[in-house]
Amino acid sequence: MSRVNSSGLTPVFFILNGVPGLEAAHIWISLPFCFMYIIAVVGNCGLIYLISHEEALHQPMYYFLALLSFTDVTLCTTTIPNMLCIFWFNLKEIDFNACLAQMFFVHMLTGMESGVLMLMALDRYVAICYPLHYATILTSSVIAKAGLVTFLRGVMLIIPFTFLTKRLPYCRGNCIPHTYCDHMSVAKVSCGNFKVNAIYGLMVALLIGVFDICCISVSYTMILRAVVSLSSTDARHKAFSTCTSHICAIVMTYVPAFFTFFTHRFGGHTIPHHIHIIVANLYLLLPPTINPIVYGVKTKQIREGVIKFLLGDKVVFTQDN
Repeated sequence: MSRVNSSGLTPVFFILNGVPGLEAAHIWISLPFCFMYIIAVVGNCGLIYLISHEEALHQPMYYFLALLSFTDVTLCTTTIPNMLCIFWFNLKEIDFNACLAQMFFVHMLTGMESGVLMLMALDRYVAICYPLHYATILTSSVIAKAGLVTFLRGVMLIIPFTFLTKRLPYCRGNCIPHTYCDHMSVAKVSCGNFKVNAIYGLMVALLIGVFDICCISVSYTMILRAVVSLSSTDARHKAFSTCTSHICAIVMTYVPAFFTFFTHRFGGHTIPHHIHIIVANLYLLLPPTINPIVYGVKTKQIREGVIKFLLGDKVVFTQDN
């Protein structure tokens, strides 16, 4: 089970052990994850379809939401089917290069998700603070360029992960105590010095996560100042209501993300490993599952679009931003 190539340092494949210590409960653990994955795929694909086909939803806010949905459904699809194969069929082997590819896409897409949330915060800032110039500032060209820059940022910062991980010697074994190929989980299997991996991972977390959170915080500070200055209570309520879905998405994304990040580096001996693995999976699956539900419930135009699609009746769309 620990075959290596001719160099003796690189394994032919890794063994993903799932949730160590809870092997007997793998089937039961898989059921809620499978249910959430189905909701995530149906919900996000439904949102993308609705936004692309309903002309009333062809606005910057919904374009960013479609980009978030695409990122979310792609992110959970890179890990959950493989995890279910481990739990249901005991298919634990993953090719070395396939593991590196999965690691790249997981971290690149999580970085892109963070970037899209930042873009959505900036969108709400422009919509509330500069409503008369909203359409002229956030043009289709600006939206496309912002999405491309967010994608390229993730690709350029995450590509070094694969090279840093591939250079490590794996003479100590090839068993990864995880359900997918996470950067630090793979690096810790190595018998070499992975200090550079840990430092670079911390730098990327600062460049992506902290930068995005700072931009989101500044955006909402400016939004709060603008909303408080409104004289009408109804206007204040409407302005706040357009932000609630996005705030929920931010909380569901960053809370488990920071828990996973910091426990990997600083809490490895105080938090049970199976808790860390389960939260790491929820970190990838919870936002894609909840986001379509939250936006569907809180956003009037999306609710009306769903009703129109289901009932086939004409629904009068109202401006919601």
